[in-house]
Amino acid sequence: MDITPLIPADRQVIDAYGPGRFRVSNVVYETPIIVFPNRTISWTVDGFAGLLPEDFAVLIAEEPALEIVLLGTGPTMQLFPSTLRRAVKERGLGGIDAMDTGAACRTYNVLLAEGRRVAAALLPA
Repeated sequence: MDITPLIPADRQVIDAYGPGRFRVSNVVYETPIIVFPNRTISWTVDGFAGLLPEDFAVLIAEEPALEIVLLGTGPTMQLFPSTLRRAVKERGLGGIDAMDTGAACRTYNVLLAEGRRVAAALLPA
């Protein structure tokens, strides 16, 4: 019995990740990225410590609205600062879960397979 989840071919699947790089639907990225179900974009940010509310603007603007955003914080899990969480929530993005980048990649694929409106904002591991 094959229990592999069926993900439509037009969806962005995170194939691999490693130090300083990601492979999403067979395309390699060597920068921080945001992976949406239908596209992947480079994310111009200055690392986890330099995150600002405006860095989340593209996620806030997504239509239809996202159910959840996974924030891959790098090789280790870092707490999403409450002041930044509040500022982003006030702008319209409430569901952000911070975790290490590996966990964010795996969780994104699971939620994508479930058909959820998910995005992953990923800093390299």
